[in-house]
Amino acid sequence: MAYNLQSLLTILQQILDPQQTCWKFDHNKPQLQSLFEKVESLLQILEKPSLTNILPSKLESRIRDASYKAEDIIESHMVYQKLSNPQSPSLTFSTPDLQQVTEELDLAMEQVQKLMERKKTISTSLSSSSGASSSHDVQLAIQQLESVNLVEVVEKKMPALWTSKNNLVGVDADMLQLKDRLTNMQTKLEIIPITGMGGIGKSTLARNLYDDRLIISHFDYRGWAAISQLPNMRDILLSLLRRPDEKIDDELNGCNEDELKDILYQRLFGRRYMIVLDDIWSTKFWDEIRMYLPNNNNRSRVVITTREAHVAQYIVNSKSLHHDMQLLNMSASWDLLRQIVFGEEDCPLDFQWIGIKIASECGGLPLAIQVIGGLLSKVERSIDAWKHLSTDVRASIVESEERFSNILSLSYNHLPIYLKPCFLYMGAFPEDSKIKGSRLMRLWIAEGFVKSIGDKSLEEEAKDYLKLLVERNLLLVTQKKQNGKALSYSVHDLLRDLCIRKANEEKFLHVKNSMRRVSVESSYDMEDVCASPQLMSLARSFICTSDKINVSPVLCMLRLVRILDIMGMLLEEFPEEILQLVNLRYLAINCSSGLPDGMSRLHNLQTLICPHFMRYVTSELWEMYELIHIKFAEFIMKIKKIKFDLKKLQTLYIVWITPKLISSGFFEGIPNIIKLGIYYEDSPNIEVDLSHLHKLEILLCESQLDKDGSRFLHTLRFPSNLRKLSLLGCVVFRSLLTTLCTLPNLEVLRIMECPFEREGETAEEEEEEWEVTEGDQFRSRLFLLLQFLNLVRWKANEPNFPKLRKLHVLNCNRLEEIPSAIGDISTLQEISIVECGASIVASAQQIIKEQQEEYDNFDLKLYIR
Repeated sequence: MAYNLQSLLTILQQILDPQQTCWKFDHNKPQLQSLFEKVESLLQILEKPSLTNILPSKLESRIRDASYKAEDIIESHMVYQKLSNPQSPSLTFSTPDLQQVTEELDLAMEQVQKLMERKKTISTSLSSSSGASSSHDVQLAIQQLESVNLVEVVEKKMPALWTSKNNLVGVDADMLQLKDRLTNMQTKLEIIPITGMGGIGKSTLARNLYDDRLIISHFDYRGWAAISQLPNMRDILLSLLRRPDEKIDDELNGCNEDELKDILYQRLFGRRYMIVLDDIWSTKFWDEIRMYLPNNNNRSRVVITTREAHVAQYIVNSKSLHHDMQLLNMSASWDLLRQIVFGEEDCPLDFQWIGIKIASECGGLPLAIQVIGGLLSKVERSIDAWKHLSTDVRASIVESEERFSNILSLSYNHLPIYLKPCFLYMGAFPEDSKIKGSRLMRLWIAEGFVKSIGDKSLEEEAKDYLKLLVERNLLLVTQKKQNGKALSYSVHDLLRDLCIRKANEEKFLHVKNSMRRVSVESSYDMEDVCASPQLMSLARSFICTSDKINVSPVLCMLRLVRILDIMGMLLEEFPEEILQLVNLRYLAINCSSGLPDGMSRLHNLQTLICPHFMRYVTSELWEMYELIHIKFAEFIMKIKKIKFDLKKLQTLYIVWITPKLISSGFFEGIPNIIKLGIYYEDSPNIEVDLSHLHKLEILLCESQLDKDGSRFLHTLRFPSNLRKLSLLGCVVFRSLLTTLCTLPNLEVLRIMECPFEREGETAEEEEEEWEVTEGDQFRSRLFLLLQFLNLVRWKANEPNFPKLRKLHVLNCNRLEEIPSAIGDISTLQEISIVECGASIVASAQQIIKEQQEEYDNFDLKLYIR
């Protein structure tokens, strides 16, 4: 597990940085510098693509153990020093400890160099072999070379798979049959099981049905829930009660499980509904939920997916009613593989025979074809490389479940070493988790997995890591932002199994003799953790995803932890033990009491997240100069500190604007801010100048409508690079909208609960309208959301929004209609109307009708709820 070297290298870089002021060294600096140079040299060698997957396991173990030991030595001394004598910057190490680690890395370097020399010798032997050479010698050299698996990896963009109908190959008949069963005249509630082996595409087929336009219009209510092997009934109920693409409201969050069951039954009663229960593993879960799915005799349907045939048989006592998915035939397998590798390009004729051979080796399993296709897209496009890979695939595909495991391992083994820990980290999250990309990136950075190259920031590099994992089909994009970019990710459950297996082999996650990174989902897990206090003292990550576990016993064990994510549970008091975790880089905590004094002890903290309203936030927060991301659910109490210098801060939600805050130069002290939330209440005449914040891309402005401060947007100066702007509870003037047109990069505009007013008038004086004048043009606008507005009329033309893709209008009951010219925008893909009046619905329907009848535009979608 050679990539652990990057984490060690990150630590050494931080403490040897000549600009850092936290540490001073007596006699150890030369040793540390020597260690740094050896680690850097070894990492540079191991990162070469030609060494991908050729290191013997013993050598990988040697490097892993040495890097772990070095990390433990260095960070243990740092933590001890900070806790025992926090005022002293002196850092002293035991010379024998450092010397032993250095010697172990020297030995590893020597073995790696010998391996490289052997590889070079074999390559030379191959290149110099002639027709007169002994065929036995040449064959032996070939076998030796193939044994080290020399496949050069190239970067090439490839399409995401199994996320759209376009990538459904060989299942047209399945779609037709299931759509008929979902929409036929059978009045009683019908249960439709979709069964088949893991990776065959059950969930993908169900998702395409769920999102089909005919299905959406046929049912009054749709709900989707992922079940998994350890079903959490409360989360499942919340998923079924949540509207598509919307957050769960606070009222539902406050309900207990029994209340949620009653709400689900009441919501479904009398309505024609479609419920999808994805990935059911046990009959026990079905027995528990079936009574809350009423038979309304109105053609309601429940779709289940399961790989367990006996579960489907129990739920629907007739095998003939199961929809068993079949493996792809040879033609469909090759068609899918060709799409993955070549996209819209034609496959060269000389590649077809070997491509068909590779497709046949996958046994018709779509996920196997997906993984191999992703690998083929990355290797050198040559017949020899494909032949080499076809041999590996054939050897990997054997009878039983092991064949699929080997194919997945093949994909993992070809990952560059810097991506392997990022992929393995997915095993720390529960099955079917959807993880925001921002969270993943911050966790990777806190662990030290991400290396900055050139002028790129760590965040930019981490984004590239995410992109590469998606392109290699090891991560799936599960949700997108309003501008079409990826928001959250997941990993297929079979790939997650691979994560866990590989992580166990490499002592990466929680295993019997190593607790380097610990993820707790149940009380049983917590008992196991608490039984190993010595191992837990070396843990670097602790993630708890349950809301019913007492984490207090383990907090005092986490001496060296970098990541503490216990956001799943609500704590009434902030645990004092956390203030002793001075090695923390990432803290996500759901605490109602507030942040206590003493937070400044966490001098390494980079990310601080709390999704709950806090009554108190210590002013020490503004002395933690390593902070990069601060995100709270509500707003930060008024900031009293006079001087600010938070040059690393990139995210801050939400700061309360006061005259003192402005006069103290707060915004001058956060020059690198990227995401910012500000809250206004009083003092409407304060001028807030954000124009100098050149990196600010995402801004939330919030106020209260019953205060004069809600008019503060009138004096706000925006930065020119703003990409996303959300206005909540603020008075909107026409001059403001004209100002927004001057922002060249504004892609997303959300206006929520904002009254529109004309300068010098109040909202009650006249019916409000938004008239976008001829000269006003939102040049980059991709997404526009209007919600709970007092608008009566809206006038706009196609040139005003030349790039608009999505228009969402929610709860605008006074608005009469959508401008008809909106339909003429060539880029427009979607209009969504939610809980609005009949006239606005009629205007949207008329837009769709005109586009279809007059321009044959059937791509524009209309969603009405």
